[in-house]
Amino acid sequence: MTAASNRSPATGATSAGHQAQTIRITGAEAIVKSLENLGVTTVFGLPGGAVLPLYESLYNSTRLRHVLVRHEQGAGHAATGYAQANGQVGVCIATSGPGATNLVTPIADAYLDSVPVVAITGQVGADLLGSDAFQEADIRGITMPVTKHNFIVKDPNEIGSAIAEAFHLASTGRPGPVLVDIPKNVQNAVFDFVWPPEIDLPGYRPVVKPHPKQISGAVEMIAEAKKPVLYIGGGCIKAGAHDVLREFAEYTGIPVVTTLMALGVFPDSHPQHMGMPGMHGTVAANGAMQKSDLLIAIGARFDDRVTGDLEHFAPDAKVIHADIDPAEISKIRVADLPIVGDAKEVLHGLLKAYKKSGKKTPDIARWNSYLKGLKETYARGFDWPEDGSLAPQYVINTLSEMVGPDAIYCAGVGQHQMWSAQFIDYERPRTWLNSGGLGTMGYAVPAAMGAKAAMPDTEVWAIDGDGCFQMTNQELVTCAVEGFPIKVALINNGNLGMVRQWQTLFYGGRYSHTKLRNQNEYVPDFVGLAQALGCAAFRVTTKEEVEHAIARAREINDRPVVIDFIVGEDAQVWPMVAAGMSNSQVEYARGLRPLFDEDSAAASFQDLDDAIDPDGEEN
Repeated sequence: MTAASNRSPATGATSAGHQAQTIRITGAEAIVKSLENLGVTTVFGLPGGAVLPLYESLYNSTRLRHVLVRHEQGAGHAATGYAQANGQVGVCIATSGPGATNLVTPIADAYLDSVPVVAITGQVGADLLGSDAFQEADIRGITMPVTKHNFIVKDPNEIGSAIAEAFHLASTGRPGPVLVDIPKNVQNAVFDFVWPPEIDLPGYRPVVKPHPKQISGAVEMIAEAKKPVLYIGGGCIKAGAHDVLREFAEYTGIPVVTTLMALGVFPDSHPQHMGMPGMHGTVAANGAMQKSDLLIAIGARFDDRVTGDLEHFAPDAKVIHADIDPAEISKIRVADLPIVGDAKEVLHGLLKAYKKSGKKTPDIARWNSYLKGLKETYARGFDWPEDGSLAPQYVINTLSEMVGPDAIYCAGVGQHQMWSAQFIDYERPRTWLNSGGLGTMGYAVPAAMGAKAAMPDTEVWAIDGDGCFQMTNQELVTCAVEGFPIKVALINNGNLGMVRQWQTLFYGGRYSHTKLRNQNEYVPDFVGLAQALGCAAFRVTTKEEVEHAIARAREINDRPVVIDFIVGEDAQVWPMVAAGMSNSQVEYARGLRPLFDEDSAAASFQDLDDAIDPDGEEN
């Protein structure tokens, strides 16, 4: 997903000419004052030697809530979950050395998913830089490839501007993480702090409004298309484009596919929604893209998990590619018509230009009828395990039916992530949080904590696998102590499920080091562990217990809740496109390849040509 956003500059920051206020304080106090002036209310962090001055100042703040995590990785993912849930910048704090390096994974995660996060790290004194001092790490150099920008502040007078610029960079254009590294001596220095600071970022001017010529050209292409598809990425969520997306889609009648990072931006229940495309996408979504003659990609980046074998991806389609990041356009698939701009502005421009042009909307009744047939023929479903164990898909589908679309769902990475994408119905943006680009195990629990901090009145569920859960479950202590009553649906199959699925399909069932427990033993005992971490917890092993357990969990709101769902170990995620294969080779279930012509991947979904000839006339 390529994000597209049009956030205003950081609150309180200013250009030259505005009256500023000056107070004499320490660098650490300046950090706190900057965060307060920027409207920050919650930060996630863990103290250490290089940030002790900062924590001394946080102790005196009445406007900042500091959430003490149990691991810095938890702070980073919590900041990401916070930002994904409410659209504001998430903030995390860590000390130097290992504290800072523990943030690298969540920073990289936020970078690939275009999430606005500001990480503030302590550093050894400036006079010790480069000397391999105790707990020194070049965190700026380490994170340079995975941050939108980063700073090291060696002059206390630059603290305010560095933090204000970090927030501006993180939240404007294509959002992303920014790191500010501040040596300990700079935190201790006393100086005249000036606020608001000037933001001076020469060369940083994101293009928000699309060029009218490109918009009019896109309208021409759309009007002439016989089989168009709106290929929508997570950038539309970042830009707040859900309303205008729906208006444009309904005006033109064009079918919509939404990527993993865009679920909820267009209602799952809408008749024009074909679902999620790609490796574990729906047959309808993959069929729509493969047989399309025009892909209208907005806020999407043609990720390999969407395209499959690029050579055979949407072979007959022309491409309109709109993105706020010009580097993404034509990076993977050459765009016939590029549009640089914010996703919301692009869709507004397209809708306005289309109406003004007087052109008829595309004549795509037969195309939509065909796709409707795919949706009906290859509707989502699952088989119950032959051994009588609990089906994980049933658990997640039941959760969706009982909790509904107003809750926030956070998933880890693996089979449970894909089942959550498939079997939960998303009707609104920012209700589905997951690690898409980096695929970070351990994301769900701390991200759910961050989401709950951002949206305290919203029900938040972390759907996690037993592999992911064992990486970051310590943040349940944070949730219990800090008063974040998240709920965890633990899909416990005793294995690293997605790896096991690949071993089943492609490695002859040789399960090399993927088993996490003996199938009939509860080791680790997640119920006992969760209770020891301050949570309510119970175990479910049968279909009859599922609804009662979910209802019981929803009644408990004074502490976190963990439900340990013991599910079958052989359940697999379908549909599936094997890695490196064409999306035309989607398997609806094991051994069944619908509409696949073995002689030509590009010619699959051939039955469409039985309904529509190249001229678009009915046969």
